[in-house]
Amino acid sequence: MRTVETMNFMITGVGGQGTILASDILAAVGVEAGYDVKKSDILGLAVRGGSVLGHVRWGEQVHSPIIPQGRVDYLLAFEILEGMRRLSQIRPGGTVILNEQEIHPASVTSGPATYPEPDAVQKALSAATPSAFRIRALEIAQDLGSTKVVNVVVLGALSSFLPVGTESWEKVLEERVPSRFTELNLKAFHSGRRLTKERA
Repeated sequence: MRTVETMNFMITGVGGQGTILASDILAAVGVEAGYDVKKSDILGLAVRGGSVLGHVRWGEQVHSPIIPQGRVDYLLAFEILEGMRRLSQIRPGGTVILNEQEIHPASVTSGPATYPEPDAVQKALSAATPSAFRIRALEIAQDLGSTKVVNVVVLGALSSFLPVGTESWEKVLEERVPSRFTELNLKAFHSGRRLTKERA
């Protein structure tokens, strides 16, 4: 086992975006790469449309699945508002990968709350970290033929930053998704990876 500091990943989105599957895949990739791995998923009151939060930790020896406050190394936000809610969890120098997709909660559609404007989103990201990547994972998934692979596009974007070969990701994807969707998910992964590979 290599001697490494624990890497902390937080995945946030809403029900129906594949957040739980993404945390399962990320945890499995960590195991495949030889790390001790712990994970925890927290679902909101509404499974579909409610907030979903995943903690995944890789390290030489990980004692708790919950990431301490302000210690997130990589924040994967599948939805803009959910990402904004978790920016305070980023450690100095941490990385944010934000899928530019809006899913308005009931507090916005039928209540007094407002959805953050693009300028406010950019200002918040810049204040949180110099390493923030805004990607259009939904558009890529639609171009590939299925919005259900948004999660894998985002994981592909993350993969560029991690010391794990693509073969480990591909192996886990082949094990975790139905065989008839393997090719689609591999295309989604590599499409996401290309978004950040040159900037990682």
